[in-house]
Amino acid sequence: MMERIPYNATVRAVTVVTPDLMILQIATDEPRQGFLAGQNMLLGLYGNEGRSLNSEPEANPVPHEQLLRRPYAIASHSTETSLFEFYISQVKSGQLSPRLFNLKVADRLHAGETIRGGFLLNETPDGSDIIMVATGTGIAPYISFLRTHIAERPESKMIVIQGAAHREDLGYFSELVFLEKSYPNFFYVPTLTDADDGWEGKCSRIEDLLENDFLQNEFNITPDPEWTHFFISGKPDMVGRISRWLEQFGYRRHHPDDPGEYYIEEY
Repeated sequence: MMERIPYNATVRAVTVVTPDLMILQIATDEPRQGFLAGQNMLLGLYGNEGRSLNSEPEANPVPHEQLLRRPYAIASHSTETSLFEFYISQVKSGQLSPRLFNLKVADRLHAGETIRGGFLLNETPDGSDIIMVATGTGIAPYISFLRTHIAERPESKMIVIQGAAHREDLGYFSELVFLEKSYPNFFYVPTLTDADDGWEGKCSRIEDLLENDFLQNEFNITPDPEWTHFFISGKPDMVGRISRWLEQFGYRRHHPDDPGEYYIEEY
């Protein structure tokens, strides 16, 4: 029988955004060193933990003694060493997320000892414009980017384009609006595919906005791999379509051993 890995973190706050979206803050028992904005951490719970009331029976039941672990992008400022924030969606019939959605303040869980990931804003050249594209919980690494780097890159235009179905699905909306008002080089573009009554913003998929010269018309930015870097995080079909669109302009996907001009969050 395998030795049980002890829990090593405590829930500090749970903010319910929608029934299937939450912001989870945890404190690790021991500090984590070397965190870079855009990286991720493993979160875990054992199979004997309860599932949320809003979940469904899991498609593939797991043994009670199995530690379920999955990487989640960290939304915190990179100077944090023990208080970490995550933006999580619930897969109702999944294994781990319904258990995470059942957590309450002061509950215990597992947090990975090592922080990983190569989705890093600090690898882009100083002065380059940064376009950050997200759907769903893909916004989380950009919150870390902005909390960490926005004040130190005043010469860069930094644009977040966030797509969702409804207004309530736009996680971190208030913080992003505040940043847009506070920093003249930052621009926030939320866009909805199933807009609510009274919505006055964009009503489109992100892919359609970009392919219809939105950046050129609104921000005088022509996709050019020498001057503008793209980060893409979210639904696979969106990621694939925007990747193909960028490659028409000569962009190459970034790899640690083969630097390129567009980054995909993949872990």
